Amino acid sequence: MQPITRFLEDEAATIQLGEDLALALKPGDCLALSGDLGAGKSTLARAFLRAIADDDTLEVPSPTFTLVQSYELRIPVAHFDLYRLGHASELDELGFDEALSLGVCLVEWPERAEEALPANRIVLSISHEATGRSVSISGPDNALERIARTLAIRDFLTENGFRDARRRHLSGDASVRAYERVDGRDGHPVRILMDAARHKPGPILQDGKYYQQLAHIAEDVIPFVAIDELLRERDFAAPAIYARDLDQGILLIEDLGSDGILDEDGAPIEARYVESARLLARLHAAPARREIVLAGGVEHHIPDFDRTAMKIETRLLIDWYLPWKRGTPATEPEKQEYAAIWDGLIDLVETSEKNLLLRDFHSPNIIWRAEQDGIQRIGLIDFQDSMIGPTAYDVASLVQDARVTIEPALAHQMMDAYLADRRAAGPFDEALFLRDWHLMSAQRNCKLVGIWVRLMQRDGKPVYMKHMPRTFAYLEVALRHEALKPLRDWCMKTGLIGPESAN
Repeated sequence: MQPITRFLEDEAATIQLGEDLALALKPGDCLALSGDLGAGKSTLARAFLRAIADDDTLEVPSPTFTLVQSYELRIPVAHFDLYRLGHASELDELGFDEALSLGVCLVEWPERAEEALPANRIVLSISHEATGRSVSISGPDNALERIARTLAIRDFLTENGFRDARRRHLSGDASVRAYERVDGRDGHPVRILMDAARHKPGPILQDGKYYQQLAHIAEDVIPFVAIDELLRERDFAAPAIYARDLDQGILLIEDLGSDGILDEDGAPIEARYVESARLLARLHAAPARREIVLAGGVEHHIPDFDRTAMKIETRLLIDWYLPWKRGTPATEPEKQEYAAIWDGLIDLVETSEKNLLLRDFHSPNIIWRAEQDGIQRIGLIDFQDSMIGPTAYDVASLVQDARVTIEPALAHQMMDAYLADRRAAGPFDEALFLRDWHLMSAQRNCKLVGIWVRLMQRDGKPVYMKHMPRTFAYLEVALRHEALKPLRDWCMKTGLIGPESAN
């Protein structure tokens, strides 16, 4: 990848570049800042550190005499100034390798120890040009891709009237999406930037398709924009979209707030969960429009939660969870029997009530807006993977929240509230819905137990394994329905659950 060049017209532009780089660098990156005295290296480093700290007043003393200054921030950062370094070998004594293993190293005057710095370092060279500064950034392709992305987001904001906006890290999730808080210097209220570059294709698994295609996982931002429009048409509180670049996968959207449906200790707030269940009843009371045409003629067809999608998700249990649990892969007979069981269960879905399925309707994606009334109190996000499928799916997702333990009493409250509102809205087959609730609960939890292992083993994210006991407890509840007996028997035979779960 060719070096990235930028012209910085003044000190404010240098500060802005430092802030933008804070959103691109990650642990293990070494950023070597090269340039003459007064070129702006310290200004850029200070801006970088304050952005990661999200503190414009953070004291950033020059490490000229101490040689290194360490900061325990969202990402640990070690700021080195090697101007007074006697010999490159002294870098070891300063703890450079350890600092790099834990976080980011900013290095001013890298020329003093060039042979001791990692070969894959990022080199940012600053030189005076006219009344401003010229910057050239070189390094490994993966790092330059991240830097090019953060600069593309800056250009997007500039082109849409947010030239001086301050950007701060907000969150990332188990997917490739990341979110930023955009606020401050331009005088606008806080807004959220969604950074969702198009998915890179994975390995082909079936019918010439990769996992995202088979499971109907959104590959770009078009589904989010389309479902957002659909929800807002029906007076649900999805975020307004202020600016968008569908090709690059960048959206600037409304900040619905930061209050959720959990208390400060992470426990469910019962009234908020019950209101969320009632929102689903409202959503399911009218059919969803499947074909959505956006401005510019871009079309989105909401896909079905079809047999292929259901089975590719349930395979996660046998492909990831079972080998991890037992230490050996599933046998071919086990795989065939498991697939046949799910074929039979999915046959039942032919009679299910179907509507818009938000897919991940649980605590991380529900915003509580106390200042609003009615269903506007429930803010909706992360619905880009929506499909048309059994209405019971989202109810199971909420009542068995994957991220927090829902006690039976609260689960009953939510189910009662949902069922009462559905009965009041018109004809409703409650027995069929309850069968589907158990079926969709089993489908979802068979997927999740595999996802937790995959996140740990493939993606290096072991923190999600803390949800495993809860997910299996939810699965055992699902398996109590008589329609799930074949799956329950298979789980008992393979040792995944004990006989007590049949009660």
